[in-house]
Amino acid sequence: MAVLDDLLEDLAAESAVLDALVTPLDPDAWRAQTPAPGWTIGHQIAHLAWTDRVAGLAARDPAEFNAMLTRALQEGGAGFVDQEAERGARLAPAELLAAWRADRHELVTALAAVPPGQKLPWFGPPMGAATMATARLMETWAHGQDVADALDVKREPTARLRNVAHLGVRTRDFAFIQRGLQPPTAEFRIELTAPDGSVWTWGPQDAAERVTGPALDFCLLVAQRRHRGDLAVRADGAAADAWLDIAQVFAGPSGPGRSKGQFA
Repeated sequence: MAVLDDLLEDLAAESAVLDALVTPLDPDAWRAQTPAPGWTIGHQIAHLAWTDRVAGLAARDPAEFNAMLTRALQEGGAGFVDQEAERGARLAPAELLAAWRADRHELVTALAAVPPGQKLPWFGPPMGAATMATARLMETWAHGQDVADALDVKREPTARLRNVAHLGVRTRDFAFIQRGLQPPTAEFRIELTAPDGSVWTWGPQDAAERVTGPALDFCLLVAQRRHRGDLAVRADGAAADAWLDIAQVFAGPSGPGRSKGQFA
């Protein structure tokens, strides 16, 4: 359980960073547009609150989560996630912030209680509690980036990015499958420079296909928060190069991403 405990601490810490960004904002600032088309800061926090809430439900009561998902698809179709963000964004900022704080606290409590080996249902493939915690941390960091960009705030990268990078590496094949492409059969070597100057690695050292660069840039790439052309992530090999063009760490269809030079 030590790995899960560490992940839950990282999730709480990442949430706290975003909480500190939005807490001082006045109601007008909550309506500021973020880089995600049509989404304000309120939409971003509403989305996190709702997804934390339903992730907690998946951990506490998988059958009820599946029933909720069936109802949501019947009532809202494929756009129900955006509809939930829109609904939450209509709340008063204080009410929305209180809801998100409660939802994320309940999520951490629920994930900590999941028995080892149990898989949780989700919108994509079922996953264990540690993977769910990693996915929630990734989403919190990624949507937090949208909020930081809207506020023109630069966040300092931390060692928590390793969790995002790890998920980005693990979802390599998903990115290809998502687009109807055959995933590469061979493993890639991934070497990323951490915020403290150390190097995080995945894959065999003698792999023919390699990806290198700053960990922050890699995370921004796989979360589709920056255009590849604006990042210092490099590929050595045709398959690795193809992956960097389509990499995505999140479930669901790929969005348009960000334009080159948008944040220059």
